[in-house]
Amino acid sequence: MMIFISAVAALVALGTAMVLYMSVRSAPATDPRALEISAAIAEGAGAFLNRQYRTVAMVGVPVAVVLLIAFGGWMAAGFVVGAVASAAAGIMGMRVSVQANVRVAEAAKQGFRPAFDLAFKGGAVTGLMVVGAGLFALALFAQLLIPDDFKQLGHVQLQALIGLGFGGSLISVFARLGGGIFTKGADVGADLVGKVE
Repeated sequence: MMIFISAVAALVALGTAMVLYMSVRSAPATDPRALEISAAIAEGAGAFLNRQYRTVAMVGVPVAVVLLIAFGGWMAAGFVVGAVASAAAGIMGMRVSVQANVRVAEAAKQGFRPAFDLAFKGGAVTGLMVVGAGLFALALFAQLLIPDDFKQLGHVQLQALIGLGFGGSLISVFARLGGGIFTKGADVGADLVGKVE
């Protein structure tokens, strides 16, 4: 029953994230200059994500192969599912952030409250995606592997859950490091543009 409740809660979180994402996307963004800047930011963010995930794949694929050889298929499967769930949350978070920025700037013309509301929704998408994807993957593995009696929890089940956590954590570490570099580069670029203009 707990696994079922967890899966439902995860799906509710993911569904709410999608509703909020659509709400952010439907907000108006009409200023031509702001849209031009937003398009440039989206292009840079997309290029960054493509490069980051290519680099992560160069690390993640060999790690998955080593886990497969050393510990078996369930740990490798857990690793891959955790990595994919974490990466999907990161991609969605970057996408909604870029789209929310220009719309929050537009909403700020109407006052603090509409701008804050839209910014909060944009930020909530990432949080709900991370929690929802992680919880759903955990519930899926628990349903497939964990026996009704936890005393019978075996080596295979533990390996799968360890792999799941390891995959999600590995992508998360790369996202934090790469995201820090990305935002610092964006800050420096914005500073230079501001000084030139």
